[in-house]
Amino acid sequence: MKTSDFDYELPQELIAQTPLSDRSSSRMMVVHKNSGELEDRIFSDITDYFHEGDVIVRNNTRVIPARLFGTKEETGAHVELLLLRQEEDDVWECLAGNAKVIKPGTVISFHDGRLKAQCVEVGEKGIRRMKMLYEGIFNEILDQLGNVPLPPYIHEKLNDPERYQTVYAKVRGSAAAPTAGLHFTDEIFAALKAKGVIIAEVTLHVGLGTFRPMDTENIEDHIMHEEVYWMSQETADILNAAKKEGRRIFAIGTTSVRTLESVWNRFSEFRACSGETKLFIYPGYEWHTIDGMLTNFHLPKSTLIMMIASFAGYDLTFKAYKKAVDERYRFFSFGDCMLITNE
Repeated sequence: MKTSDFDYELPQELIAQTPLSDRSSSRMMVVHKNSGELEDRIFSDITDYFHEGDVIVRNNTRVIPARLFGTKEETGAHVELLLLRQEEDDVWECLAGNAKVIKPGTVISFHDGRLKAQCVEVGEKGIRRMKMLYEGIFNEILDQLGNVPLPPYIHEKLNDPERYQTVYAKVRGSAAAPTAGLHFTDEIFAALKAKGVIIAEVTLHVGLGTFRPMDTENIEDHIMHEEVYWMSQETADILNAAKKEGRRIFAIGTTSVRTLESVWNRFSEFRACSGETKLFIYPGYEWHTIDGMLTNFHLPKSTLIMMIASFAGYDLTFKAYKKAVDERYRFFSFGDCMLITNE
C-alpha cells in the first residue's frame, strides 16, 4: 500500500488548539467493527460500553519537559533539542533543530550555562546523542529549564502543563503524551471499576516511533524508531487470565496497543518484561491481543491512522474520518476521540 492511500483532507480549523475545560466532555465516535455502525456520543458515556470482567490497559508514562532552547557555545547559533530517550552516563538521544550546526564535540549551552549538552554522536535525520553536563539533580534542572513538548500543529499557549498529562501519568520519560488517555478523569475510572472493569497498566515512553512523519512512498519501506516499554508481572497475570477466560481487553491509545502486541509477538503470551519496540502495524497485520481500543483522530498519512485502519478495517476507518470531518469533530492531541469496539 502507498502512504498516499492514508491521506484525507482536514480543514485547519478542526485541529484542536487547546484542551476542553472538562476532560470528559469531548465528543466520542463509537465505531462498531462488526456492524459498521457509527455512533455520536460524549466521552463520559464510555462506561456504557464496558462490562464486568473487561480489562482496560492504560499507558502510565509521564511527559517530561523535553524541549530545550539553547545556543552553540562557539558561534551563538540557536539550537533546539527534543529529549527522546535517556541512555547511560547522562547521555540522551535527542532530535535537534538546526541539527547541521551540531557536530561531534559541539557544546550547547542552556540558560547561562546551568545546563550544557555535548554531542557524542551524530545520527541520521536530525538525531544526536548528547551528554548532559550539570551540577545537581538532572530532573530538577530539567523541570526548571525545559518546556512542554507540544506538537508543532498546536500554536496556542498551554496555560496548565498538567493538561498535557493523563490523570494516571507517573513514570517519567515521554517526549509526547499518550493523548487518548487525556479524556479520562478519576471519576470515570471509579465508575468503570464500580462496574467490575479491571484497570491494568503498562509503560511505553512515547518518542519518534509514534510521532515522526512518514517519508516513504511504500508503507512497507518505513522504519519505525525504537521506543522503550515495560510490562509488570501484575499486568501480565491480569491479561493472561482475561485471555484464558475469554474476557475482553481494551487498550487506551496506540502506545498501549504497541506494548501489548510487542510483548505477545515476543512470547506468544503476556510476560513481565521490558524492551524496545519498532513494531509498525498497518493493514494486513495479524492481531493477537485486543478486542477494542480508544484513540484520538490522527494525522493524515501517519503510522497511527494506519494502525487504526488495520484494526477497524480500511473502509470503515475512512468512513469514520469522513463523518468526523463533516460533523466537525476536533482533531489530534487535544481533540475528540474514537472508541472502536467489537460489540
